[in-house]
Amino acid sequence: MKIENKKRWLYIPLGLIIFMCMGTIYSWSIFRKPIETAFNIGATESGLPYMFFLVFYALAMPFAGSYMDKYGPKVMTIVGGLLISIGWFISGYTSSIIVLTISYGVIAGSGVGIAYGAPMAVAAKWFPDKEGLAVGLTLGGFGLSPFITAPAASWLIRNFGVFSTFKILGVLFALIITILALPLKFPEQSKLKSQKIKTNLNSEIKAKEMLKSKSFYALWLTFVIGTIIGLMAIAISGPVAEELIKLDAQTASIYVSLFAIFNGLGRPIFGALTDKFKAKKTAVISFSLIIIASLLMIINDSANQILYFISFSIFWLNLGGWLAIAPAATSFFFGKKNYSKNYGYLFTAYGVGAIIGNLISGRIRDILGSYEFVFYPTLILAGLGILISILYLEKDKK
Repeated sequence: MKIENKKRWLYIPLGLIIFMCMGTIYSWSIFRKPIETAFNIGATESGLPYMFFLVFYALAMPFAGSYMDKYGPKVMTIVGGLLISIGWFISGYTSSIIVLTISYGVIAGSGVGIAYGAPMAVAAKWFPDKEGLAVGLTLGGFGLSPFITAPAASWLIRNFGVFSTFKILGVLFALIITILALPLKFPEQSKLKSQKIKTNLNSEIKAKEMLKSKSFYALWLTFVIGTIIGLMAIAISGPVAEELIKLDAQTASIYVSLFAIFNGLGRPIFGALTDKFKAKKTAVISFSLIIIASLLMIINDSANQILYFISFSIFWLNLGGWLAIAPAATSFFFGKKNYSKNYGYLFTAYGVGAIIGNLISGRIRDILGSYEFVFYPTLILAGLGILISILYLEKDKK
C-alpha cells in the first residue's frame, strides 16, 4: 500500500488549485471601483454581489453534502465548477447591479457551495492520520487566492475591461476546475484499513442526530464568531489602512495582498494544531490571538503601520484557521461517514457570519464615523468565543 500512500498526496495540490479558482471571491475589491463607475452606483450597492455570493455559497453547502456520497466528489466538483464559470461568464453581459448580483452572487456563489465540500472531503478521507493538516493544505488555496487572482484580475481589467475580465475568468474556471476534478475520488474503506490507520470511519452520526447535540451548537457558534471577525477584517482592511493608518490606496492594496498569504497559511497551521490539541484548545488559541489583534488596533492611535500589519495579519490568519478547525472538528465529533452532509449544515455558520460581520462594520462606520470602534466588538466576541469553547466545545460523551 506504499504506492497508494504516495498517490494520495496528489489530491492536495489538485484541491488547492481548484480552491484558488473558487477563492477569487476574496479579490472582489478589485472589481468594485470599475463596477461602481460602469453602473454609476455607490459602495453599498457594489458590495451586494459579494454578500450574496457568500450567503448562497453557505446555503448550497448542506444541499451539496446530501448528494456527495451518491454522485462522488468528481461529479460534484464539475457541476459546481460549471455553475461558477456560468455565473462569471454571464456577469460579463450584465447591465445593472441587480443582474450582476444574481449572476455573480447567486449563480457563481451556489456553484462554489456545491463544489467546495468535494476536494475537502477527499483530503479528509484519504488522510485520516493527518486530517487537519491535509484539509488545511487543500483549503489553503482559497485563502491564498487573492495573492494570485487579485493582480491577475487587475491586469485583465486594465487591458480588457471589467466585463471582458468576467468572461475570460469564466472560461478559464470551467477548463481548470473540470480538468483537475477528473482524478478526484474517495478511497475504498479496505485500503484505509490496510494502512493500519486508526480512524472513525465507522462512526455514523447522521445530521438529524448531530443537530440534537450540544457539541454541534458550540462548534456552530464559535464558527460564527470566527467568521464574523474574519470576514469583517477582510472587508475593512483597505479602508482601515487608508482612513486610520493614512496610507495611499496603492500601498493599502499591497498590504491586503500580503494578508492573503496569512489567510492561506492559517488553514494548514490551525489544521495541524487541531490534529494535535483538538478543537477546544485550538479554538481558545485562535480567540486569544484575536484578542491580541483587537487590543493592538485599539491602542494604535498613532497610525503605526507595524501594529496595523501585525493586527490584520492575525485577523486574516484566524479566518483561514477557522476554515480548518471547523471541518476537522466536524469529522472528529460526528465521524467521517456523513461528513459531507454534516459539514454542510455546520457551514451555514459562515453565511450567518458573513451577513453579521458586514452589517456590524458598516453600521459602526456610518453611525460613529470611524472604523476605530470596530475592534471593541471583535474583542468582546473573541472573549465570548473563549467562554463557549472552554465550557461546551468537546465531543458529546454519549
